[in-house]
Amino acid sequence: MAKHVEYEKVGSEYLEHRQLKRGAAGWVLLAGLGVSYVISGDFAGWNFGLAQGGWGGLLVATVLMATMYTCMVFGLAELAAALPVAGAGYGFARRALGPLGGFATGVAILIEYAIAPAAIAVFIGGYVETLGLFGLTNSWPVYLVCFLIFVGVHLFGVGEALRLMFVITGIAVVALLAFVIGMIPRFDVDKLFDLAGNDGFLPFGFAGALGALVYAIWFFLAVEGVPLAAEEARDPKRDMPRGIIGAMAALLLFAGAILVLAPGGAGSEALKGSNNPLPDAVRAAYGGDNPLAQIVNYVGLAGLVASFFSIIFAYSRQLFALSRAGYLPRWLSRTGKRKTPYLALIVPGAIGFVLAAVTRDGALLIDIAVFGAALSYVLMMVSHIVLRIREPGLERPYRTPGGVVTTGVALVLALAAVVATFFVDKTAAGITAGIVVVALAYFWFYSRHHLVAAAPEEEFAAIARAERDLG
Repeated sequence: MAKHVEYEKVGSEYLEHRQLKRGAAGWVLLAGLGVSYVISGDFAGWNFGLAQGGWGGLLVATVLMATMYTCMVFGLAELAAALPVAGAGYGFARRALGPLGGFATGVAILIEYAIAPAAIAVFIGGYVETLGLFGLTNSWPVYLVCFLIFVGVHLFGVGEALRLMFVITGIAVVALLAFVIGMIPRFDVDKLFDLAGNDGFLPFGFAGALGALVYAIWFFLAVEGVPLAAEEARDPKRDMPRGIIGAMAALLLFAGAILVLAPGGAGSEALKGSNNPLPDAVRAAYGGDNPLAQIVNYVGLAGLVASFFSIIFAYSRQLFALSRAGYLPRWLSRTGKRKTPYLALIVPGAIGFVLAAVTRDGALLIDIAVFGAALSYVLMMVSHIVLRIREPGLERPYRTPGGVVTTGVALVLALAAVVATFFVDKTAAGITAGIVVVALAYFWFYSRHHLVAAAPEEEFAAIARAERDLG
């Protein structure tokens, strides 16, 4: 495929105007970033899986997705340490699968990260409306304020943004702990299986469990974004594996506690369609409004804000990397005086606001984001396997336990997640597939003739080609 692309020469000033701030994050901040990406999934989104598969179906789906993400995280830890670039998944696939495979992976990741903030904004609006704040009956002003404030903070500087994310995430964790402690006395096994007219562990059979995969992913969605901070990490070869694996360990604990205690205290029927399931769970468990519900509702907003805030970071870095290399319009990758890619922050933010305001459908937006994510997982795991086979001599400061067997398990489960998205929401799958097709057409007819060889991801690929030719 490399023979079918063309590179344009750029001046030395090109990369000077496209530089990120290095050394802004150690492994603790990276782990916090990984948790903040995902933590909104504990507060909203996962519960829609109860309607698809019942509690048993959602449990099966969550175990499968927990296995997939754990195996995938080990693979990404290896790739991020070996190829520490802002393009992350796109960069890994670029080296393993060529320009077309790399761009397809980058587009799938970009769909995930550009759409997820819109879904989270809808959930934030739901929490605000539930609290009765500002007398709102339509949440579009909430969406607008969220995008303006948090895109603005990212424009100010990456170090400041990551530290603020860490604080907000800590507040959200406190809310989760308060919820878990408060729901333990109200837990009743029978409540897990109380869906109206549907009895048993798998009330909708294995098909229901397959449908629930889309929502079980929400417990872990976006943790794979930690490697996007590689060019801003202090020591990516050491910090990337520690950061992403530490984040995954915390997320596994949160997912298990929420999945058991929320429906176990309130009942699956009460939560299956809720836009703010944790406060609703407390109210259902305790028979009405109470101080704990208010605490979880108010402080729980921090969880949604944390993910919203951090995924803005993720989409900007993925867009920055694709644009810097010429796959997408180059003007999107320009950075300002504070070394932040301001257009890569603003443009997707504007699109996300419009999507949230027009659709106001968190479930649809989740499904689109999940389809993009699952597609990227397939391509990244294939990339890990290809690089292990084709480049065994590549320097790997961290090696995946189990090697290609581990990432092979993640690959199979990611393929199941792709199928599940079609199964659950053909509209969302069709929208995502349409975006990918349009992007690939842009690549084929335009951008493959205008790539930038000096971009780090392209340089890594060029080095690999040269080594293969010499070998």
